[in-house]
Amino acid sequence: MKGESSLPATMSEKEKNDLIEKAKSTIILCLGDKALREVVREPTTATIWLKLESLYMTKSTVNRLFLKNQLYSFKMTEERMLSDQIADFNKILDDLENLEVKMEDEDKALMHKKETIISK
Repeated sequence: MKGESSLPATMSEKEKNDLIEKAKSTIILCLGDKALREVVREPTTATIWLKLESLYMTKSTVNRLFLKNQLYSFKMTEERMLSDQIADFNKILDDLENLEVKMEDEDKALMHKKETIISK
């Protein structure tokens, strides 16, 4: 994501270009229509990534508070599969970590335990 200069000097130009093109293709294939429209005119993998970060991973106070609220109000229900609910819980934790909100493992375990007790 940092561009060609961050790749090992031992790689040939063709290998570097192939790797960069694969990274760009992978990102593009993973995007939904809305996100794809936002980055379609970006010329490089690095600029696509920066644009996506600016659109979806803003480190604003509002975004951090929104995610913390999601975490603290997270509730497990019997209607949904346990694996889906755990995935949702972990996604919130990952999003907080991406915003550089530090959560201790003890806090994560406590939140998860609270949800397990509530859902019983």
